[in-house]
Amino acid sequence: MSHPLGELRLLGDELADATVATLFERGEVGTFNTLMRYVSTAGAPLPDDLPEVAREYLHQTAAPPSWVDWGEMERARLFFIDNDVHISTALSFAAMPACYVIPHIAKLLSATHSLRYPSKRMAETGQFTVYLMRPDAFEAGSRFIPAVQKVRLLHASIRHHLTRENQWDTAALGVPICQEDMIGGQLLFSMLVLDSLHRLNIHMSVEGAEAYYYAWRVVGAMLGVDQTHAPADLTSAREFLDTYLMRYMGPSQEGAHLTRQLIDLYEEVVPGTLFDPVVAALIRYLIGDTCADWLQVPRTAWDTAVKTVPTLLGVLETIEDASPLGAWALDRLGHLTSIFELTSLTRGRVMQYAIPEHLKPDYGISSAASRLNRWTPPPPTADIHR
Repeated sequence: MSHPLGELRLLGDELADATVATLFERGEVGTFNTLMRYVSTAGAPLPDDLPEVAREYLHQTAAPPSWVDWGEMERARLFFIDNDVHISTALSFAAMPACYVIPHIAKLLSATHSLRYPSKRMAETGQFTVYLMRPDAFEAGSRFIPAVQKVRLLHASIRHHLTRENQWDTAALGVPICQEDMIGGQLLFSMLVLDSLHRLNIHMSVEGAEAYYYAWRVVGAMLGVDQTHAPADLTSAREFLDTYLMRYMGPSQEGAHLTRQLIDLYEEVVPGTLFDPVVAALIRYLIGDTCADWLQVPRTAWDTAVKTVPTLLGVLETIEDASPLGAWALDRLGHLTSIFELTSLTRGRVMQYAIPEHLKPDYGISSAASRLNRWTPPPPTADIHR
């Protein structure tokens, strides 16, 4: 599979970039702020004085792509319900550190002051996924579509300011939040999450894994990723992600700083201090020693103990497969754990976490039969050094 990577590093998001550029070139900073407030509030009335370019942006981004397979999206939602706490763990302790191990991404986060607000960034990432997996995600008045519209505008404003204020070396680093990096992010939050669930010994079917990846393809398209260049399936996703990571990953001061803040954040969430080292140990286990060393993740006495977690989770998954009561109990535990995590990240403010409370047997996804065809990740590609 061939990707025009050089070309993708020079491309942003044409629609959002044009919208932001027009507003700022007209000196309408206040209008941009009004637009950002509008997409931050579900169900808010459209501001009367909004320029036509902003109205056109909202119109063009108000619906998912026409090619969406809604049956596949429902399978993805049920997969998320079944694995919500594990997905949250993988996002926090694998996908986010993997972003930090790419120096120019860590530099970008530093340049946009995200280093100062790690809890806000983590909470928004988790909440974005929750919004996506709600049954009404794509309906009028949902929180997901405004969240997508806001992220696209935010990315475009970052590209606009960094390039025009000479705070970014485009010749060396490419356009800030370029198409290649957006595809890379799409894969880190999908393919790498699936890899982490597999490493944790979470029972997943082929159909569930494929549906979860498909949902992030839809998300990528709505965030301005040109899907003609993005991988269409898990095998090609593995090739792209391997190539992307091997091309760019390495140590950086910004990456180590971000990782330290993430560890400190979750150590605050864990009651007491005895289990604080589990956070670093889990990150090290999921991303591997080389990346963990680049990010200066401390080695702890828990590094060996954490390796027993997949065995324990495998036992719990077996119980869930075999017992409807066990499945219900683990469902409730996972749901409460996810609420606790999101609430802790926002310092006690309860977020609108709304995973449906239907029992999984109602959907027919709790039985062992649905997991017999177990997902195995595509192997690493042989040509990742090209």
